[in-house]
Amino acid sequence: MPIQILLVEDNAGDVRLMREVLLGVNNSIHLLVASDGVEAMAFLNRERQYVRAPRPDLILLDLNLPRMDGREVLARMKADPKLKTIPVIVLTTSNSEADILKSYELHASCYICKPGQLDEFEMLVKNINRHWLTEVKFPKRGDDACQAPLLLKVQSFTAEV
Repeated sequence: MPIQILLVEDNAGDVRLMREVLLGVNNSIHLLVASDGVEAMAFLNRERQYVRAPRPDLILLDLNLPRMDGREVLARMKADPKLKTIPVIVLTTSNSEADILKSYELHASCYICKPGQLDEFEMLVKNINRHWLTEVKFPKRGDDACQAPLLLKVQSFTAEV
């Protein structure tokens, strides 16, 4: 079964780059994208057009998002018994010690600063693939996981790449 990754990112260039590099490294991934925190929470809670959304195995979360920032998304996820076991990698440009500390206080699985150079970004994605998608074991998906194909393309959300 393919690994479901939810990328919560508002920068279209970063989304495009992540899609190209990640799928170039591991083509068995279903990359799902939410462009802000409100959309991410609707997806995770299977609200409105996302009622058949799959449960992600892993979330890549930017902190600085419109409408609801990544800190609020992380806080809401980790307070929800249905969502708190999903690993969350904070992937952001912020190098702020306060953001790092707050993310870990909110139970982020890890905190990674986005590199500025393409070759460093490619290496980072390869390392995420090797560790998080190859070595790490995820809990089996329960009955709440949607097994039907997801064919959503709503505004800035692309459900399957």
